[in-house]
Amino acid sequence: MFTFRRFAAFSVIFQAVFTSTSLSQPATKAPETAPTAATPEKTEKSRIGDMGLERKRWTIEKQERTALIHAPKDAATKEAPVVFAFHGHGGSARQAALSFHMHKEWPEAIVVYMDGLPTPGALTDPEGKKNGWQNREGILDDRDLKFFDAVLETLKKDHKVDEKRIYSMGHSNGGGFTYLLWQTRANVFAAFAPSGAFTLKARTLQAKPVLHIAGKNDELVKFQYQERTMDAVKKVNGCEEKGTEWAKDCTLYTSKSGTPLVTFVYDGTHKYPSEAPALIVKFFKEQVKATAKNASKEPDKKTAN
Repeated sequence: MFTFRRFAAFSVIFQAVFTSTSLSQPATKAPETAPTAATPEKTEKSRIGDMGLERKRWTIEKQERTALIHAPKDAATKEAPVVFAFHGHGGSARQAALSFHMHKEWPEAIVVYMDGLPTPGALTDPEGKKNGWQNREGILDDRDLKFFDAVLETLKKDHKVDEKRIYSMGHSNGGGFTYLLWQTRANVFAAFAPSGAFTLKARTLQAKPVLHIAGKNDELVKFQYQERTMDAVKKVNGCEEKGTEWAKDCTLYTSKSGTPLVTFVYDGTHKYPSEAPALIVKFFKEQVKATAKNASKEPDKKTAN
């Protein structure tokens, strides 16, 4: 019989999870007659600009951190929702922008793709040569939680952030970091959308709307671990036992407290499903963080911009 104790023991193997693929650009040989070659910095800036994103930098305890940000033109004067989107182990902000393309799915939102730092992995990359995120509180000097706090502070200074509509999503290690933000920064967020990830802290989480995305044949983060997390979240959120169809392959478990769980379970592996971004935006638009005035009421389900 598979017990939670065995689940916790085996979970050490899966604490650091990874993206299944990485996106790269093929090298282009410059013509021999070209007077000068574009520098890597200029080339990257051009590519990012073509994506409609801006790279910003922070110094967190003497360590430079970077992120790509999309902001609507009127974000300085008009309240805008915010979506944080986290890449998996071995990924980057640029790769996340290409894979998630949340800034295209929801152009009215401020979208943030943060870059992780070299992080040791349990399955591969034991030397920590590839970028990733801390997977629990109190390790790596909480460098990534501090980075998140700094980015959010900057967004609030530079833009008119709708604090009732701040969201987090991520795949693999980025999904694990989304669960960590839920564990440590729950009051900031209106909803979450982790993918290919799990948490051992699900029973301690504050009730929040969540869309969990899981592949039945995930070869890295086993489906049984994700299923246990979804079952625990269902109880924490006070959801009904039986669900109803919300979209293709998606089941909605309603909650009287206005903290639903939607599960998107697909016949796939650890690879991020192409249908996910549109479904995440649909889910996020349905979720607005309750305030003290309406905390006992169902969240506003009117579709937002």
